[in-house]
Amino acid sequence: MKTMTAFRAAIEAAPIVPVLTVYDADHAEPLAEALIKGGMTSVEITLRTPAALDVIRRMGEAEKDLLIGAGTIISEGDVDAALKAGSDFLVTPGTSPLLLDALASHDGIILPGVASASEAMARFDEGYGVLKFFPAEAAGGAKFLKSLAGPLPHIDFMPTGGITPQNAGEYLSLPNVIAVGGSWIATKDEMARGDWAAITEKARDAVKIGRSL
Repeated sequence: MKTMTAFRAAIEAAPIVPVLTVYDADHAEPLAEALIKGGMTSVEITLRTPAALDVIRRMGEAEKDLLIGAGTIISEGDVDAALKAGSDFLVTPGTSPLLLDALASHDGIILPGVASASEAMARFDEGYGVLKFFPAEAAGGAKFLKSLAGPLPHIDFMPTGGITPQNAGEYLSLPNVIAVGGSWIATKDEMARGDWAAITEKARDAVKIGRSL
């Protein structure tokens, strides 16, 4: 796994992280190439399909400059499998006691999911300075995160869930948001059609959102 310094450098260059569910492992290489061409520096592959771990491995082999994370980490088995596949970072939707024990035994970039101030404070006390805020829109959106910036200025967030090209800028303008996760950059239909040019173009547009702030 890469260091948090490397992760922060990557998302500073492109603060929108594609959060993708990939169904076909053969899409790994062209998808990685399309994202790199569009200026993406990182991607989160959710562990929601049988192909996910193979996709992570193959994307990592195809594009060494792309930080590839594993999302939807919900068990110790997911942690071990994602690391064996070569994941550069791990992202969880939430944190059960057993999952926290599994995460604590690994060094590297881990973004545990939170949806409340109490959860955020607890994860920070456990050593996690960057947290996934999920599901962002359903859990209070940018207004909620803005309200946390005052009492919890030491905690950074990557909100995911309901982020769109229309509201990404609102989140990224907040002082406690260092990146957002977005699923719109590469859809299931686009990958099935092999429309890598469309994905590259949407990636370029996403990079522009970050640079416009």
